[in-house]
Amino acid sequence: MKKENVLEILKNNLMWFIGCSLYAIGVNSFSIPNSIAQSGVTGIAVILNHLFNLPVGTVNLVLNIPLLILMWIFLGKRLVARTLWVTVVLSAALDVFSIFMPAYTGDRILAALFCGLLQGAGLGLIMITGATSGGTDIVARLVHKKFPHITVGTVVLIADAMVVGSGMLVFKSIESGLYAIILIFVSTKVIDAMIYGTGNGKMLMIVTDKADEVSKGIVGSSRRGVSIIPAIGAYTGQEKSILLCVARKAEISGILKTVKSIDSETFIIVSEANEILGNGFNKSI
Repeated sequence: MKKENVLEILKNNLMWFIGCSLYAIGVNSFSIPNSIAQSGVTGIAVILNHLFNLPVGTVNLVLNIPLLILMWIFLGKRLVARTLWVTVVLSAALDVFSIFMPAYTGDRILAALFCGLLQGAGLGLIMITGATSGGTDIVARLVHKKFPHITVGTVVLIADAMVVGSGMLVFKSIESGLYAIILIFVSTKVIDAMIYGTGNGKMLMIVTDKADEVSKGIVGSSRRGVSIIPAIGAYTGQEKSILLCVARKAEISGILKTVKSIDSETFIIVSEANEILGNGFNKSI
């Protein structure tokens, strides 16, 4: 095995361990002590823990096993190996951290906020590597494969809503569900920030007569790639070039200055690019 592959495996395992640890701290220190409903398979495990005092991690693993078997059958074994390992690590972390982590029983809004922060950071670290923690993500993939017209996001939303609703009934508290909404919102925002950056990406379409000079200037100053697309002006009939470039929000002002310094007559369109996949951005394609 190449040295680069070994280092990649070690890096991924370190990120999974840290991510699962953060998630487990959120559940054990903030969610369970304050009876805050959870989403996904972990939410079901928390409900069963409340009803029968069953260990959350062990239940989480047991519930995921049939889902992983279905995933193996219908989606292929390549996807299962990494998900299985992360699920095992997460389940172990949930049970181990429950032994010694202190429980916070103060302000439940603070509990929901910090639980969302920790869970979002943990899941973000896991997802950055292209892995998942199982649960409703597997259900969503299976349903989408059977019914392609139903999106993965829709299935996850419905499944999570059902689990949170069940938690409200078990905990006999509408507030439990409301706090869960805060938790899920914070967690989602943290995950997005970790995977996509703290701001949306931007896409630039630059119409110029100096394509070579401008593209070299952008690459040299920002290290961002540029694609050159031949074009013809409909009004003038003149041949021009359109430069296509994507960059993070913080990089845009520097790129615009570079472009204007080379071609002051250029025409530039800057638009939102909510998701950018590829080198220099999110690699989880």
